[in-house]
Amino acid sequence: MTDPDDSLRVSDAERDQTLHVLGDHAAVGRLTLDELEERSSRALTAKTRGELATLTGDLPVDRDQARPAPALAKKPVRWMVAIMSGSQRRGRFRAVGRINAIAVMGGDEIDLREAEIEGGELTLNLVAVMGGATIYVPDSVELDVGGFSLMGGNTEIGSDRPPRPGAPVIRLRTWNLMGGATIFRVPPQARGLGLKEARRLSKAAGRGELPAIPG
Repeated sequence: MTDPDDSLRVSDAERDQTLHVLGDHAAVGRLTLDELEERSSRALTAKTRGELATLTGDLPVDRDQARPAPALAKKPVRWMVAIMSGSQRRGRFRAVGRINAIAVMGGDEIDLREAEIEGGELTLNLVAVMGGATIYVPDSVELDVGGFSLMGGNTEIGSDRPPRPGAPVIRLRTWNLMGGATIFRVPPQARGLGLKEARRLSKAAGRGELPAIPG
């Protein structure tokens, strides 16, 4: 049976409250970065209470404190090392505080879309010596890139749209010697797709040639 309240129109305050709840669940590792951004984008365009309710209906709540119950902890990823080889991190994994990635005549491939980024911030320290890293992030998060390059550099591929207000912050700190990082800002059209499609759609976004998101 449909709740009569489900058809009521929502206010900006109700949308903001839903965004806050989603952010809290992401902060304890219950939502991945991509899941948070997908649900947040739907919250921002929701028109009824029923639409908002579907975004949090599968998320548990500590009823005594009206906040998300802690998620079961799993060991976070701290280091990635590639020496004359490659390392890869994709799929769902826990990221807390910072990840250090080193590539010496090798390469690191890090897909952050399915990462559980606790606390809403992550620092990724990248060191490349005659090597490099390829990073994938949703294009709606706040991306802060800094560091130093000698005979190398960083390349960002994708749209340059501003981050979603309140979105998680990804800080990339790169130190490159004859190497560098390629950062793909992945659009919503690539959600659930593999890395090859993520790269293709990021390039299309950079050219302003993205296909419409299916309704």
